[in-house]
Parts: sequence; structure tokens; C-alpha cells
Amino acid sequence: MNVYDKYWEQIIFTLIVLIVSFVVSRILRYVIGRFIRGAAKKLNVDPTRYNFFKNAVDFNIFLVAFIIIFRSIPAFKAVGTTLLTGAGVLAAIVGFASQSAFSNIISGFFLVIFKPFSVGDRVRIGLLYAGDVEDITLRHTIIKDFENRRIVIPNNIISNETIINSTLTDEKTCMFVEVPISFSADINKAISIIQEEATRHPFCIDNRNTEELTKGDHPVMVRVLSFGDFGILLRAYAWATSPNNGFDLKCDLNKSIKERFESEGVEFGYPVRVLINK
Repeated sequence: MNVYDKYWEQIIFTLIVLIVSFVVSRILRYVIGRFIRGAAKKLNVDPTRYNFFKNAVDFNIFLVAFIIIFRSIPAFKAVGTTLLTGAGVLAAIVGFASQSAFSNIISGFFLVIFKPFSVGDRVRIGLLYAGDVEDITLRHTIIKDFENRRIVIPNNIISNETIINSTLTDEKTCMFVEVPISFSADINKAISIIQEEATRHPFCIDNRNTEELTKGDHPVMVRVLSFGDFGILLRAYAWATSPNNGFDLKCDLNKSIKERFESEGVEFGYPVRVLINK
């Protein structure tokens, strides 16, 4: 066998190992994915840790594939020997270059272990990103925002941000519906309209505790929040079963309250300026 035959044999061997690794990783991801979905549905368990394990399968399989390639091809063995000779320099270079990658991996493990959120939770990361957690990988977390776009955030960035989780323990959401009315408006009538429109909405729920029921508090509390140059600011506290329903509830109430105010003569508050000419 001449040199060229050995060369092509090594190329073919490398391609076969990579193709087999790719096929095996796809099959395992599919099998693990089916297992995760079935277990999560039947046992009502959190799939986050299993998803993280599924995402680590590719890394482990291809790592084994590269080890096999390096140990089986003499030319690569020589390269490996050379690399080991300069292991100290190589370790320093690789360590410096991969700080961010390892930081993301460690942060990913912490996210899975301590679980500030799980797959499917609705979260806000810092002040900029909000949506539903779609996946947690070794390097990053994928969040589907409300415009159906995917936000890919490195895990180490998430670990250093404040996380607001709307579904960690209780999905019920209190929506603030703020309505400004003029100083001359009938405040009791305005409060009554807001409460009627809120309780009429199908997404509004009664979240009163025993003490509030005993006192006879209304299911939708409306408080006078402040006085401003626009008039009086009222805030209604309307509860919904989930953030999605709460968002729809708030939008619908903004519309229905405006229509009721206009039909019953309750004036909205507008900025007012008084000019005194001396």
C-alpha cells in the first residue's frame, strides 16, 4: 500500500467516524427527547434537567469521536505528542481562550441544579429580555419572546442578572390597571365602573383570602393612587390565572373602561396648566 492509499484510507476513516458520531447523536437525541416528553407528561415532572442532559449528548459523542480519530491515525498521534510536549503553554492558551465557554457551562449546571427557572417558565432577565424559556443548553439559554423570536443568552450572563419568574410557584398574576380621571369627575362612579368591567371579564378571578372575604372586600380593589397635574390616578388590582390571561385582561379593560366612561360621562384626566398673567 503506497502513501496515497494510506492517506485516503485515513480520510475515509475520519469521515466514517464523524458520520457515525453524527447519526448516533441524532438517534440518541430523538430517543431521549421522546423519553423526556413522555416522562414529563405521565409523571408531571420538570423536563429541564433531562433537556440539559440531551443537549450534552452531542458534546460527549463528538469528544469520543475525536479521541478515536487522534489515537487511530499515526499522523495525528505525532501531533498529539507534540501538543503534549508543550502542554504547559497549550494549557495556558486554551485556558485563557476558553474561560467564557467554561463559565457558560458551569453557569448552565448551576441553572439546572438551583432552578431559578425551568423550561416553559415565563421569565424576565434583567431589564431587557422577557419571554418563555424554551431550552437550556451547555452554553446558552433560549427564550422565546412575545414576538415569537428566539433570544439566545449565554448562561454566565443570566447568572449575573436579576431573574423575575412569573411561574416559579404560582401562575396567578395581579394586573395593575391604572386610570386617570379629572378632579371634577365622580370618583365613586368611576370606581364602580372599573369594578363592574373587571368582574365581568371572563379572565378575572376572585383571589380574596379568608380575611378579605370576611371584611366584604370587593374582588377587584380600586385605590386612589395619587393626585397629579392630570387629575386623580386610580389603580385597579385585577387577578388572572396566568400572565397570558392577565395581559389580555388588562388590554380588554383599557378598552371597555374607556367606552363606559365616555357613555356615562366620566371625564378622563388630562394634563392641565394654569397660566397667571400679572
